[in-house]
Amino acid sequence: MAGTFTTRTITITTSSTETLHDLTNACSAFLREAAHGHNGLLNIFTRHATSGLAVIETGAGSDDDLLAALRDVLPTDDRSQDHPRSPGHSIARMLPALVPPHATLPVVEGELELGASQSVVLVNTDRDNPERQVRLSFLS
Repeated sequence: MAGTFTTRTITITTSSTETLHDLTNACSAFLREAAHGHNGLLNIFTRHATSGLAVIETGAGSDDDLLAALRDVLPTDDRSQDHPRSPGHSIARMLPALVPPHATLPVVEGELELGASQSVVLVNTDRDNPERQVRLSFLS
């Protein structure tokens, strides 16, 4: 049986602050349409220099802990080589080195294979651009 490849780009509206946006439901909805109960891989990719993807537990304080840790490692003060109109941006562009812009996850019988407390999240540190595109691709 030949493999199939299906892809779609979704637009996520975040906020004007550093944030995590849960993509788990969007991934599951995409797989209901694309996987048809088959096994395969879901690749998730964001093409933005100031956002990344993570698989973490949400809602138990991990969201805030991750953002606080990123603020410690990537401070938005005068240490960066920023353009004067966008303070903190050059440091924020280092985010994908710590939180990659992609994730590849197993799909079993059409369902995303995550642990009971795991979620797929978009990590966005750009306060100036509240709209992000995320590409979802299923390969079976």
